[in-house]
Amino acid sequence: MENVTVDDIKNLYLPPKGSHKGKNGKLTILGGSKLFHGASLWALKTASRICDMVFYSSIPENNELTQKLKSDLYDFIAVSREEVENYIEESDAVLIGPGLMREQETREMTKNLLWKYSHKKWVIDAGSLQMMEAEWLNKNCIITPHKKEFETLFKIEATQENVQKMAQKYGCIILFKGPDDVICSPTECKICEGGNAGMTKGGTGDVLAGLVAALACKNDLFLAACAGSFINKKAGEELYKKVGYYFNASDLCDQIPQTMGKLLL
Repeated sequence: MENVTVDDIKNLYLPPKGSHKGKNGKLTILGGSKLFHGASLWALKTASRICDMVFYSSIPENNELTQKLKSDLYDFIAVSREEVENYIEESDAVLIGPGLMREQETREMTKNLLWKYSHKKWVIDAGSLQMMEAEWLNKNCIITPHKKEFETLFKIEATQENVQKMAQKYGCIILFKGPDDVICSPTECKICEGGNAGMTKGGTGDVLAGLVAALACKNDLFLAACAGSFINKKAGEELYKKVGYYFNASDLCDQIPQTMGKLLL
């Protein structure tokens, strides 16, 4: 398999001069719970630096928390679960799963929305990924499993060969997270090397999910997955140069825009 390189990243969409608000990506995020507050907020914080607009749908407590973060984020709108479908229809892509509980409600919501809006671009992570069935996947889906999630979803050993086979079988994009990420579409696979042990901390996967989903709004899904993996690892490497292993998911959120600026501008 070929490695993801900086040359791949150069193919990412860049906002054109004179573009107006909303033209450069609209994303809906469904996530968060009473137990997992931070997960969806890390995804939101990351995506808000890339998309023109992020529609954030969580439980009422988390929606209230986002209002307090307004000074730290760019544009986003906190919407209720009852209204979220209106925003999905308007969005270029949807991220579902960060911080969602592993329960029947998550399973039903994930299934229903994937079926109803199968024409939308989806990034499926964490709670939704852990509660779904592989048969729900389609060509418009990116999933972001680690080893255990991959083996639970596909009921097969997590190997590079099987990542490729499952992407082919279900027609989706798989970003398999590990020391080296493996990214496969039905027709091609790449490896993304790099990162460090500082990125094993809780929340860094949510940052990656928000990054990939934001990139998916205006890019091909395979490119978004490859670029998200590459940028995330490079950001972790730059943090390591500054503080060693001693950084967290919030630090990674803040580093990603700086890393993207160096790579793309």
